[in-house]
Amino acid sequence: MAQLITWDAMGERLYEVGVDHGVLYTITENAYANGYAWNGLISVTESPSGAEATPLYADNIKYLNLISAEEFAATLEAYTYPDEFAVLDGSIEAKTGVMLSQQPRGVFGLCYRTKVGNDSTGQDYGYKLHLVYGLQAAPSERAYSTINDSPEAIAFSWELKSTPVVVEGYAPVSLITIDSTKVDEDDLEAFEVILYGTAAGEGGTPAATPGRLPLPAEVISLLTPQS
Repeated sequence: MAQLITWDAMGERLYEVGVDHGVLYTITENAYANGYAWNGLISVTESPSGAEATPLYADNIKYLNLISAEEFAATLEAYTYPDEFAVLDGSIEAKTGVMLSQQPRGVFGLCYRTKVGNDSTGQDYGYKLHLVYGLQAAPSERAYSTINDSPEAIAFSWELKSTPVVVEGYAPVSLITIDSTKVDEDDLEAFEVILYGTAAGEGGTPAATPGRLPLPAEVISLLTPQS
């Protein structure tokens, strides 16, 4: 007998909320080798585009649809940004404290976390890690205004575009999402050590280990489903 479909069962009313644990990854020797904490994240708006159908007609009927390539873009808003992001945002420090803008923009990776909640546990039910590759930032608008009786901190905003990276057996990819409620807990813990790095002496290491962003093939190999 086919299983009866049920709706709104206890613990299955899922939702996502928030954004935190932002990390910027710079590229060294063709690897996303250095991770830097991105504090002050306000929002990351993922904006995929493409995958649009172009209809073809023949024999007096609709013959087929040709689907365009899908692209990934995002808008990142934050109150601040890591110092290491300045050069990726087209600014170079000519001398200490002297920044030149309109310089070439670099490529970087990004990781951020969103929380997964449900009706029984709340927003701490789990979380998702979002890994983004091949990003470049467009110049952002910055509005400076006088301090008044309702002061607001300046919020920076960047339009991000991605060039996807190659992963064997799949189409090139810009975004990987990892669901903590579905992957093995020990694997995920070890994976987060790679993402966020370790302090000196932590885990038996004599020196600090910087965080890095593994490429998609390594991500797939490191994570297994929950048993």
